[in-house]
Amino acid sequence: MNSIAGNLNISDDSASQLIERLLVLGLVTMDDNTISLTDTGRSYSLRVIRVHRIWERYLADETSVAQADWHNEADRIEHFVTQEDTEKLAAQMGNPVFDPHGDPIPSIDGELPEPKGKLLSNLKKGVTGRIIHIEDEPRSIYEQLVVEGLYPGMQVYVTDVDKGKTTFIANGDECTLTPLFASQITVELLSGTVPLAPKYELLSSLAIGEKAEIAGISPNCRGQQRRRLMDLGVVAGSLVSAEMKSASGDPIGYRVMGATIGIRKTQADLIFVHKKNDTNE
Repeated sequence: MNSIAGNLNISDDSASQLIERLLVLGLVTMDDNTISLTDTGRSYSLRVIRVHRIWERYLADETSVAQADWHNEADRIEHFVTQEDTEKLAAQMGNPVFDPHGDPIPSIDGELPEPKGKLLSNLKKGVTGRIIHIEDEPRSIYEQLVVEGLYPGMQVYVTDVDKGKTTFIANGDECTLTPLFASQITVELLSGTVPLAPKYELLSSLAIGEKAEIAGISPNCRGQQRRRLMDLGVVAGSLVSAEMKSASGDPIGYRVMGATIGIRKTQADLIFVHKKNDTNE
């Protein structure tokens, strides 16, 4: 009971009332201090999880909702939408099987695949893998992992494990996490000799007057933001140059596909480029 109250950030009295309601509904059973889901409760829970994760995927891929807000917004939505509306949305998106954090979406029949991968905190030096899941709760930890630029699909190479801290290379940058933070990340090990992902320069690193060729957009850039950039010509192979600063210094005016567009630093940090100079233009 205490752990439920703590996880939900509610009082013990509120937790007791909640459990009492679930008992009356036949969704849980209680044996001493152990609370367990009934078959009906498990089925209902999986339906709620399916709705939640489908809407998280929609928020990530189809809207401009900030990454750190996907979970809380889906928490709100899941209580107001019908199962039918959610299934229509899933069909429109091609029935995704994972949410944007890498969590599996239960099938409509309530089936979940067996979990795979290892926690980053348990990996040894010299291991190469690919992030397949980042836990989005608690929010305070997830937000810091987002700030570090980590996301599912990113390749990592563990360079050191010392005093519990894990140091690894991701996208050419070194990152060190404590066991608490590293345990929020699940990694799929890559077998054999795997070349390290190259370190790309960022569009935000261009000084006024510098030119570059766009190498791509980070997978961490999703939804409307990604589509807007691509519609403006920010695609692999396009030439781009930094033309002018705004009065505040952000956004910067970049010349792409014959037009000058304003791109904020937060977006420019998600665009990979190869810088060019007069000798290789």
